[in-house]
Formats: sequence, structure tokens, C-alpha cells
Amino acid sequence: MSRQSNRTTDSKKMNSELFTLTYGALVTQLCKDYENDEEVNKQLDKMGYNIGVRLIEDFLARSSIGRCQDFRETADVIAKVAFKMYLGVTPSVTNWSPAGDEFSLILENNPLVDFVELPDNHNTLIYSNLLCGVLRGALEMVQMAVDVRFVQDTLRGDNVTEIRMKFIKRIEENLPAGDE
Repeated sequence: MSRQSNRTTDSKKMNSELFTLTYGALVTQLCKDYENDEEVNKQLDKMGYNIGVRLIEDFLARSSIGRCQDFRETADVIAKVAFKMYLGVTPSVTNWSPAGDEFSLILENNPLVDFVELPDNHNTLIYSNLLCGVLRGALEMVQMAVDVRFVQDTLRGDNVTEIRMKFIKRIEENLPAGDE
């Protein structure tokens, strides 16, 4: 029984490392294809958005979580279920705005940046910007418009990685005439 357990753990670690290295190769190729870091950041966000739009269906099916009642519940589900399910980490949810429409996800350990050092000539590259796009795309599919951005990054010498999320508005479903 323990042998099977060890294989599962080894397999997850290998999958995680393979994903991290593959993501690194993707970012490296984008840096070669685009002239500046801002364009790479935009492409990472765009790719992440497209992933998020599709990933939300898998998340809802696998997690059996219903509609969140408010933004605080959404934040908890993102941190405790989604990040754990897809990245194997659980960020803390902190720094709520007084209005309750903005918070931070604090990652002590960002699995995307294992084995990574940013070269000096890429000081404006937001290496993990794909995550911002994933969050934005997934939440848009459940009728939530949000702004997502990196505030701190361990690759830049910060102690933690901080992703700031701000609720913008609830998106109304527009049904074609006659489909109501």
C-alpha cells in the first residue's frame, strides 16, 4: 500500500516539475518572439485568459462547488480549492479593501517559478502573468468581471508572491430574444 502511495507522490512531483519546465520554455520562446517584456506580459495574460475560459468547466465539474454567494466566498474557493487542485498550493487571502471588493492572494511558494532566475534584461517581465489571465477568464465565465495583477513577486526579490484581485462588476447574461 505504501509503495502505491509513494508512486502517486513521485508522479505528482514529476508532473509538477514537467509543467514548471514546460512553462519556462513557453516564456523563453515568447521572450524570443516579442520585442519587449510588455508584449510578453500581454501574451501571457491572453493565453491565461483563454485557459481560464476553458478551465472553469473542468473546475466546476471536478469540485462540485455551486455558485458563490459573494466575493469573499469566491476568494476562499479560489485559494482553498482551485489553487490547490491545479497548482498544489494554497495561497492565503488577505488585505481586503474596506469595501470588500478587493483582496490579495499571497503565495509563499509559487510553483511556476521553481528553477527560474530572471535575466537582467527582462526586469519588467511578469513571469507568472498567465495566472492573472486564468483567474480573469475563469471568473468572467461565471459572470464576474475582475481586475487581476501582480503586486509582489519572489523573482523580483520580494518575500512572497502577491496577486491583487479587484471585483469590477457582475456581468449580466444576455440571452438572445425569444430564449428567455
